[in-house]
Order: sequence, then structure tokens, then C-alpha cells
Amino acid sequence: MHTPLTRPFLSFLAVIVAALTVVRPQAQTPSPQATDALPVRRVVLYKSGVGYFEHVGRVRGNQNVTIDFTSGQLDDVLKSITALDLTGGRVSSVQYNTNESLERRLGALSLPLDGRPSRMQFLSALRGARIEVGSGAARVTGRLLSVDSQTRTINGAATSVEIVSVVSDAGEMQTIALEPGVNVRILDRNLSEEVSKYLSVMASSRERDVRRLAIAASGTGDRDLFVSYVSEVPVWKSTYRLVVPDAGDTRKPLLQGWAIVDNTIGEDWSNVQLSLVAGAPQAFIQAISRPYYVTRPVVPLPDRFLLNPQTHGSAVNTDEGGIGGTVTDRNQGGIPGVTVALSQNGRVVNRLVTGASGQYQFAGLTPGAYEMSFSIQGFKTARTAIAVQQGAVAITNIQMEVGQVTETVSVSGGTEIMRTDSPTVTQTMSGGFIQTLPRSDRLPPPAYAAAPPPSAAAVKQARQSQMSDADAAALGDLFEYKMKEPITIRRGQSALVPILSSDITAEKVSLWNPRMDSRRALRAFWITNSTGLTLDGGSFSIVEGQAFAGEGLMDPIKAGEKRLLSYAVDLGLTLDTTNELSPTRVTKVTVAKGILTQSYEHRRRWTFTARNQDSERKTLIIEHPKLDGWSLVGDTKPAESSAEWHRFRLVIEPKTTTSLVVEEMNPGGTVVRLADISDQQIEFLIKERALTTELMATLRDVQAKKAEVARLTTEQTKRRGEIDQIARDQERVRENMKSLKGSAEEKQLLQRYVRQLDEQENKIDQLRGEMRALAAQLEKARDDLTAAIEAVR
Repeated sequence: MHTPLTRPFLSFLAVIVAALTVVRPQAQTPSPQATDALPVRRVVLYKSGVGYFEHVGRVRGNQNVTIDFTSGQLDDVLKSITALDLTGGRVSSVQYNTNESLERRLGALSLPLDGRPSRMQFLSALRGARIEVGSGAARVTGRLLSVDSQTRTINGAATSVEIVSVVSDAGEMQTIALEPGVNVRILDRNLSEEVSKYLSVMASSRERDVRRLAIAASGTGDRDLFVSYVSEVPVWKSTYRLVVPDAGDTRKPLLQGWAIVDNTIGEDWSNVQLSLVAGAPQAFIQAISRPYYVTRPVVPLPDRFLLNPQTHGSAVNTDEGGIGGTVTDRNQGGIPGVTVALSQNGRVVNRLVTGASGQYQFAGLTPGAYEMSFSIQGFKTARTAIAVQQGAVAITNIQMEVGQVTETVSVSGGTEIMRTDSPTVTQTMSGGFIQTLPRSDRLPPPAYAAAPPPSAAAVKQARQSQMSDADAAALGDLFEYKMKEPITIRRGQSALVPILSSDITAEKVSLWNPRMDSRRALRAFWITNSTGLTLDGGSFSIVEGQAFAGEGLMDPIKAGEKRLLSYAVDLGLTLDTTNELSPTRVTKVTVAKGILTQSYEHRRRWTFTARNQDSERKTLIIEHPKLDGWSLVGDTKPAESSAEWHRFRLVIEPKTTTSLVVEEMNPGGTVVRLADISDQQIEFLIKERALTTELMATLRDVQAKKAEVARLTTEQTKRRGEIDQIARDQERVRENMKSLKGSAEEKQLLQRYVRQLDEQENKIDQLRGEMRALAAQLEKARDDLTAAIEAVR
């Protein structure tokens, strides 16, 4: 967004434009050819912020049709547009108004001005131009030399005044203060035109962002023109209502789904075929509608410039199929509550109940032959056979006859194959019509007659009879809700469209999760998506006992999937948790090839204690985290497990306290060489009762032989130490003998040293003999140890 010009400067420019003396006559441009808007006929909205649009209209002869967009929408349109003349003509061109950036358009002018110049900057840009400055009869004509700012004192206050310096034709320079009443008039014709262009560019920057796409169709006579494209649109939103029956009511809860759709494109959606796709195909933004310039390098005579194109592989079609349709009576009225059993080779593979309008759908079926049976009280059981094809939904509508359930009739319902691996679905839509209300400033508010509040029974009946205005079907990895009747949404308006109304299997429970960091549980419904449809993610609200009970969010739910939906705090239930880690316990010891492998396990025990302070029985679902390496042991089994949680069911009677114990085990193990095993390790294994009597005896024998090897090694080391000590003493004696001079006293000392050396030599001989004996004993002891280790099994 560009910053607007200041109000004083705009007034100044208006004075200049009004004072322009040179005005070029405008050329007479011919009136453009008449154009018509091409109406929207089909809209498909996706979760990735884009929509697919189809326009279809009649053209005659050579005719232009237009479609209005914003700049952001036009970028998407230019990437995806398809324009076809369906009746022998041709599309000769597709044009749109260029929208260069403000900086680029200003840069093309000769005036060096940006988007917000001051008066001094503007006049400085006119330097050298011929101007006329003055007021009344006192005027100066010449060329603009400079514009300066001076500070003057007026009435005791310092004021900044702009001074214009003008050089006359006679060479005389005069300065004029731009005070109130002083006008500046441009006398240069070319420059005045540049100022007009500059003002036009600035004015266009404030215009509404409208990009008009003009499609030229050439031909003769009346023809059909088809245009399709993808455009940026707001993401459609899903919201649900779960209506819970009162106590004693045997009916299932009713799930109603609604979609919020916004029309933000440049025209009304009048009687369009609307589809809502619960999926997000890849989409991106690329500003290709704006002229794009690059800074090109200057290189001497390049050989070539090669741009490698990028391609993407095609999508993989699904190998699965499906069956869907509507069950009606002979008056073509939908029959809700019909049990539909799907069998293959005589075995029931799936079962569901028709919705409020008699619709049913099986998804994710492998191709092959199937049989279906339809049964409900008061009608004859109907049976039919059907073949499921790859990537297709077989539409089979069944008409049931009045009679007893024990009576069986075979029917051949009309089957229509709807391809789910194709971007186009050929199923015809039928049903109610939805149209947004006009704005209050267009029509007066309607007058309503006073009426008493409706009864609870009437409200229940209306909710049960509410039918969705959409057919739902799988589209490969996506899911589509297709409106049964054309819909009208005016430009800039939004609509709340019903897309689902079906009974659903739901169990009211309380839910506790450790991440909540609270002793309180949540109220929740444990629902099973028995609608046969994929439920898009969105918000939901709970209506229970004819009143609001809470709301929450849910992720997308596939057909047949079970999911917990929490919506309020359970004030009548509290929960405490304790856990204790048991000592490590050895479970198994094995020995092979001199290696002892010890298996052990860590155990942890969790105790959940819940107190139900209400006067009704409650079912508590406890979510316990699944940790890597830990597994559940004991008799307590979860009701179900997700990727992150084990879910345990605990029933608590009124005004009572109930506990749930969950035990977990984490296995581990250690490996040790028998030659390195210690006495403490063997004693630990014996204490853990992990050794058999035979293994314990062999390990003790190994320990005894290890002790003998250790004793002999110690003795050998002791003898070697004694020999080393004697060698050091002999070295000292020999040094002393060298210092003797031959006196009588010294001769006696020398004889003493000789005797000592002789005795030490005898001792060394003895020790060396013992060393040889110990070496032989040690070698035999080591052989005995090796044999004992190899004997352990």
C-alpha cells in the first residue's frame, strides 16, 4: 500500500495544474466494443485456499466477455485458465489491464519524484524549467534556479519560508518567498505534460484493485463459451452440531454438519453448482500478472542461455472402490434406519444404517463381486448383487416393498458408476435450494407474525427430519460434498450450507489425560463415524437436553473410525494417580560359547483412583501414554490404543471410589564373558534364583579354577618381585666394593660383601626354580579354566 500525499501538497499541485498554460488537445479515442460478463455456473472450493470456477454463457458473432478479479486472483487465473468456444468458433485473445508497480511507473517519467514528495522536492525537480512566479500584477518570469528554506521572524515567532530563485531572460536573478497568495506557473509545455502524467499515476495508485480479464470470441451466430480457472478464495470451514436425545429416548444422537462459504470474487454466484472438497491440493502464489524485469548481466557475446524445464510425475490413482445410494419406498421417499449388510463369498464384511434421507455408502472396498441386504421393520428384506470396480463408486438405489421382514425379494437397483479417480464427477444433484438473504439496505425487513414458543417434541422432530443439501463422495485421497441444488451467494456475502444430517453412534464418557495437569476429567462423546462419509475437521457444539452443553474441535474422521470428542469439564469426577518402580528382576540366564547372557526387566505400576461424586454411573476413559520399550503386562487391557495412548475404560458407580491398576514392563539384558564374571555377579544371580542347580555348580567350578589361576599368578608375581629386590641389593654392594682401598678393615668388609653376594646368588637360583614350577602350574590351571568354561552349557 502506498502512502497518500499530504493535503497541503495536493492543494499546491491543483494550483499548478490549473495554471498550466499549455494543454495538448486530447485525441478522440473510439468507444470500446461492448462487452458482457460471463456468469459463473460451477464452483469447487478446496481447503488449500483456492477454488475451481466454471463460466458458461452464450455469445453472438465477434463478442468480448469480461470477468473481474483482484491482482492476487488474476495471478492464479493466468496459471490455470481454459477458454473454449464450444460451437465452432474460437477464442482469439485473452487480455487484461497491466498493473506495474508504482515505483516502476514513476521511474518511467522524466520527473525525479517518489510517491510522497514535499513542495520543496517537487520544485527542485523542476529546476531549469521556465516558470512564472508571483501574485496579482507582480509576477516574475524566467528559469527556476533553486529552492531554499529560510527562517524568518514573523510576529515574534520563527517561521520557515521557502525561497524560489528565478533567473530572467535578461540574466537577472530574483528571489521570491512562497507566501500565501503566491502562485507558480509552469510555462514549459513538455514539462507540464509530465506533471499531468505524474498526477495521473498517483491517482491510479488509489483506485480499487480491479483487474478485468477480457476474452475475445470470434465466430458467427449464437455459440456457447466455456471458461474455467483456479482462483484464490477463502478456505471453507466445517462446523458440526451433535444433538443428544433426552434420557429415555432410544434414538441415536443426530450429527448435523454445516459449511461456511464466502464469495469474495468480483461477481455474484447465481444458481451455481457448488462442491466443497475436504482436501488441500498443492497450491502456490506466483505474481505473473505483473510485468517482471530482471537485472541482466552484461557479458560479451554469450554462446547460449539454457533454461532447464521442471516436470512433476502424475498422480497415482486409487485401487479401491465403493458402493453408495439411497433406499426409498414406492413413493420415492427416503427410508432412514435401514440396516445395510455387505457380504462377499457368503461372509458379512461390513454393516451400516441409512441416514435421515435414506442414504448409505461403503468406501475403501477392494474390486470384486459383493451381495447386499436391506432390512427394516415393516418392509420386506431386499437383496441385490453388485460388482465393485477399481477407482469407482457404484451408485445403487434400492426401492423396498411393504411387508414382513421375514419375506425376501431380490432387486436389481439401477447402478451408475461414478469414477473417483477422475477430476469430474457425473452424478446428477437433486434436493433443496439455498440462497443467501439480501442485505438489509436493499430490502425492508420482513414482518413476522407472533407465535408461541415451539414444543420440545416439535424441535426434536424438525431436527430429525432435517436433510443435508449435499451429496458426499470420495475423490481419491480427497472427499467431496456436492450441493444437490444450485446455490446463490451474492458478491461479498457468505452462506451457511448444510452438508450432513445423519444418526451417529456415540457413547457419553468422561476423559482424563495426564497432559491436562489436573485432577478433573473432561466430558466427552466417544463417537463412531457410522455415517459412511468422511467428516472434515472443524468445530462442533453439543446440544443436550434442549440446551447448549459445550463445544470443541475435531480432526478429520474417516468412515468407520472411532474418535473421542471432549467438550466440557466434568465437575463431578476427580482422579488421583500414583506410580512405583519395582526393583530390577532377572528373568533368564543363558550361556553359550563362554558368554553369559542375562535378561532382566524393569516393572512399573500405575494406580488410578477415581471418585464419582454425582448421582449417576459414569464411564471414565483414562489415556495412558505409550512409551518406547515399555509394554503392558497383567490382566488390565486397554479398550483401544492409538499411536500415542492406551485408553482404559473404568466404570464408576454413583458416590463411590474405584481404582484401576496398570502395570508396564521394560525388558533389557547384559552380556558378560565367563572368564570375567565376578563372585558378586554370581551371588546376585543366585539370589535372584535365575540359575539352575547344574549351571550354579558349573559356575562355582569356574570360579574355583579362576581363583587358582589368580593364586598362581600372585605367587609368580611375588617371586619376580623378590628377584628384582635382590638384583637391586647386589648392585648396591658392588658399588660399595669399588670404593674400598685395601686396608685391613676394608679387607674384612670386602669378604663380608663376597659372602653376601654368594648367598644372594643361591637365593636367586632357588627363586628362578620356583618361577619355572609356578609357570608350569599356571599354564595347567589356565587350561583347566578354559576347559571348565567350554563345558558350561
